[in-house]
Amino acid sequence: MSPDLMQRLFSAPPEKVLIVLLTVLIAAAVYDVRYRKIPNWISMGGVLLGFLINFLIGPPEGGLLFALKGFAAGFGLYMVLYVLRAMGAGDVKLMGAVGALVGGERWFGIFLITAIVGGIMAFVLVTVRGRLKKTLFNVGFILSELKHGRPAYVGKEELDVRSKKGTSLPHGAVIAISTIFYIAVAAAVNR
Repeated sequence: MSPDLMQRLFSAPPEKVLIVLLTVLIAAAVYDVRYRKIPNWISMGGVLLGFLINFLIGPPEGGLLFALKGFAAGFGLYMVLYVLRAMGAGDVKLMGAVGALVGGERWFGIFLITAIVGGIMAFVLVTVRGRLKKTLFNVGFILSELKHGRPAYVGKEELDVRSKKGTSLPHGAVIAISTIFYIAVAAAVNR
């Protein structure tokens, strides 16, 4: 990865955005851990604040188009995961809010860190619960079903994020923790 791309993907947002971002994510994480859902007022509030604060900041560090690109990236990619029943609706809206706040490039950096941190947390969870072998089998099953163009949750109910039979993490908390890691990475990259 080129140094220029690294700096674009891993750059800290302006301080005002950072304060709103962390407030939204901490609220979402607390609700998700306690109630296993993220209320619309948190996510939609984050989206609206993202558009408003970026409008006030203006280009090149903000602007409506900047917020729209971020919202489209976050909401769009997570909507695909929602359709595959790999993500809840609250997570989709929360990542849309994150995108509206930080823009498309930074959102992609947060997404990369979220994938890594979420993968590590999931690995620890299934290992502690003695489900590692079953989980590895399920990953193979998911890949096989995707190769044939079939959603995996149809063949195995536990692979549906809505099912009580599966093992899951509160993804709002994963996003919040990952964003804190992202901020640390951005600080290290841009020293």
